[in-house]
Amino acid sequence: MHGGDAEEWVAVDAAALAVTPLPSLDRVRRVARVEADGVTVPADRVLDGLTGGRVRDLAAVLLGAEAAGVASWCVTTAAEYAKVREQFGRPIGQFQGVKHKAARMLIALEQARAAVWDGARALDEGAQEADFAAAVTGVIALDAAVQTARDAIQILGGIGFTWEHDAHVYLRRALTLRTLAGPAKRWAAVVAERALAGGRRPVELELDEETRPLRERIRAEVAELAAVTDRDERNRRMGDEGWTAPHLPRPWGRGAGPVEQILIQQELRRAGVKPPNLVIGAWLVPSLVAYGTEEQKQRFLRPTLRGELVWCQLFSEPGAGSDLASLSMRAERVEGGWRLTGQKIWTSVAQHAQWGFCLARTDPDAPKHDGITYFLVDMKSAGVDVRPLRELTGDALFNEVFLDEVFVPDECVVGEVGKGWQVARNTLSNERVSLSTGGGLGMGVPELLKFFADREPDPVALAEVGGLVAQGQSIDLLGLRATLKQLNGVEPGAESSVRKLLGVQFNQQVADYCWEAQGPAAATEVPLTESGIVGRAMLFSRAMTIYGGTTEVQLNIIGERLLGLPRDPEPGK
Repeated sequence: MHGGDAEEWVAVDAAALAVTPLPSLDRVRRVARVEADGVTVPADRVLDGLTGGRVRDLAAVLLGAEAAGVASWCVTTAAEYAKVREQFGRPIGQFQGVKHKAARMLIALEQARAAVWDGARALDEGAQEADFAAAVTGVIALDAAVQTARDAIQILGGIGFTWEHDAHVYLRRALTLRTLAGPAKRWAAVVAERALAGGRRPVELELDEETRPLRERIRAEVAELAAVTDRDERNRRMGDEGWTAPHLPRPWGRGAGPVEQILIQQELRRAGVKPPNLVIGAWLVPSLVAYGTEEQKQRFLRPTLRGELVWCQLFSEPGAGSDLASLSMRAERVEGGWRLTGQKIWTSVAQHAQWGFCLARTDPDAPKHDGITYFLVDMKSAGVDVRPLRELTGDALFNEVFLDEVFVPDECVVGEVGKGWQVARNTLSNERVSLSTGGGLGMGVPELLKFFADREPDPVALAEVGGLVAQGQSIDLLGLRATLKQLNGVEPGAESSVRKLLGVQFNQQVADYCWEAQGPAAATEVPLTESGIVGRAMLFSRAMTIYGGTTEVQLNIIGERLLGLPRDPEPGK
């Protein structure tokens, strides 16, 4: 795969070659041994400018495209079968083991599609980083076809292992494609070499020339913000002028559509201007805009958007985590408001928060998702007891919060009494988007490359690093594809959900790998040293597949909402 630029490529008549058919693993595509002995090649048959590297890049993308097609068939076939095949009195797609396997298949398919799409774009554009994009395709797409073909046979069971079903044809094709493309480890080594040398292909959205006037206007306004040197004053201006959350309607945001949001993000980054960090408050703001009273909006939105109010989320309870609707904190009606009593847990930054948004049960006799109300709680109220929880890392970001008959006035109820679940779903959807956009929550590709910047990885490590970089690149591409769909008025669909799940798992993988790569130094935990920093990141990453929706719940969502598999049965049924 290296040194191919010294090769000559020529066009030769098949009749001048010795072609010996061979038994093919792929029963519907022939293979042969081709030999040339003393074949004369005219000068006009020499393909000037074509290099071995270019040929292999083209092959990786073309074979990868076919592999993505194979994976698509396998995912569809397995999911459709899982909907109708019954065992133990219910469709097998309702069993979590099958549902999660099918969801993992869809994840692999979407990664393959993203990698092939970008590889084809890069080659078509003649991009400088086309070899990097093609190598990413070689790592991601071919393995995806093999994985999904094998998993499809597993879901199909006995029928999938028979000659009568087409599943074996697709497995044979997937295995052959991967063999012809070359080992994924070789492609991974290319990815690592290019990335470590600064040749990683940027994942950027290129907007049309017609957006230039809007970009210039935004750039000029951002320049005015950048000129404000006092951080507090700049935060006030950004909150008041809609820069903190430009997608919100005026006066809280700028009423920006998708294109304007992207331009604002790009220009703020270019100017080095960071919006106020809302932390947990970012999840609350859209819910207040949608369901809050005008008084609540005036009281809470402006200081929150300026970064002046610190919020915590009082949702999870010891018996209600992923199954949040099982919460038991009660709210009793009193004159002028409510009294809340119960316990919340896993509450980030509660020890610093001035306010919390809280779910409590106002009607214990109502069905599970009804009778819940959404409250805004002053964390300085009498009866609020915050107890920090020491975490795996040794830090205390999470807290237990006990509320003992805490009074909350009527004007701090968001939405209708008993309809808090509707408001909470809005908050949770914003939470999961925030957690999946890579806002510095863990170690990713930049941190991985920085870790190896002054190290010389051996061939094994080079392939491992390249595999991780390719994974990270495909996740970023999923985000780009989701954004492009939104710009075209199309629901993002699988890309968005898959990226949420893959992003946090990838953070874990990178942190684990960098920690292990330290060797014996990984046994130390010394603050402010590399070992201490990487060790903390490795330990902290364990939380990433829990908060914001556990991996298992997210796999259920992918299986049910994107593949249409049957929902889990209700308890007791």
